[in-house]
Amino acid sequence: MRLKDKVVIVTGAGSGFGAAMARRFAVEGAALALCDLNEASGIAVCDDIIASGAKAVFLRADVTNGPDFKALVDLALRSHGRLDTVVNNAGYTYRPGPSEKVPEESFDKVFNVNVKSIYWSTVHALPVFRNQGGGSFINIASTAGLRPRPYIAWYNGSKGAVVTLTKSLAGEYAPLKVRVNCLCPVAADTPMMTEFMGGPERDSPEARARSGASVPLGRLCQPEDVANAALYLASDEAEFITGVALEVDGGRCV
Repeated sequence: MRLKDKVVIVTGAGSGFGAAMARRFAVEGAALALCDLNEASGIAVCDDIIASGAKAVFLRADVTNGPDFKALVDLALRSHGRLDTVVNNAGYTYRPGPSEKVPEESFDKVFNVNVKSIYWSTVHALPVFRNQGGGSFINIASTAGLRPRPYIAWYNGSKGAVVTLTKSLAGEYAPLKVRVNCLCPVAADTPMMTEFMGGPERDSPEARARSGASVPLGRLCQPEDVANAALYLASDEAEFITGVALEVDGGRCV
């Protein structure tokens, strides 16, 4: 098992990428500390993992809140005795539209959830990694941070910040044997895709199929694609990999 005896935090673990990563890590031997704002969905994922024979605990937490993130790190240490990887997966977007018309609340939320959460994870997990002699962060960015498209400028900017922060922190903390990497998925078959489509009224299997057809490999990204990439970055196989923005995009170049 590639994550045997490792302890991993996954934020936004109640659905989409987070749920897929949590389940994949559990199969590979990790003990998990999960969080989500949606308590019911987070507990459901946690219960499934426990039923499979793996170790997992859940905390309803707001990753934009410092005390909540500290409580999550403390839960991992109290329950599993150490911490090896933090996956900053919780994310937020808004429906595409003219950027000057995006409400201030949406602007604030997209940067708080997508960017400030990484600040809090660094503040609260880095001291643990320093004392242990190493660890890793995996941040979920997006191809939007590398190849931005119109009408989601503030989301693009938040994911561009994730990429830049990943590379900055990787260089800063490499002497501590702390690795920092990020994943950049293309449009994915997750609940968040509904917002990218413009809301439930525009989301449909046909619309998703059209979006998937624009990817050279011919389909949307699946949560399992991201989980497999994250598994590599969390494993000892990636011990010499840091500061990487790994694209999980099916070859899409625009």
